[in-house]
Amino acid sequence: MKLSTKGRYAVMAMADLAAASGDGPVTLADIASRQSISLSYLEQLFAKLRRAEVVSSVRGPGGGYRLSRAASEIRISDIISAVDEPLRATRCSNAKGCLADGRRCVTHDLWDELGRHIFLFLSSVSLEDVTERRLQGSASGATGRFERAISLGLNHQAAE
Repeated sequence: MKLSTKGRYAVMAMADLAAASGDGPVTLADIASRQSISLSYLEQLFAKLRRAEVVSSVRGPGGGYRLSRAASEIRISDIISAVDEPLRATRCSNAKGCLADGRRCVTHDLWDELGRHIFLFLSSVSLEDVTERRLQGSASGATGRFERAISLGLNHQAAE
């Protein structure tokens, strides 16, 4: 599954906003400059984030954007969903199957389940987790279990 620029840039901009918001509202121009994202693109993204009530805007001199709630309460999945980023790993774009005759391909359930796992993962990560860099190595435990399972499987096959 590939996350598009829209989703990645929205998360980058929100992480920047969370990190910089201690001094009050943050302008999109400042975020655009720090993150090397087009200002007009950020304006489109933040309109969607505001409608989804993930951010709020402050008008007038010294205005800009701020988080609508604490960074610990904003999930990455909230941000991705707010900018209409689909979290599907299947190639099906509707309720019908992905094959020309309307059937599902043999790997449909695999990719569908992967999409669910990605959504669950993004739902478990807060914006604060990202800004505080709490994710480094978070998959290490799972990777270690996976490697042990592979090793046990290979050892079991060698013993047969």
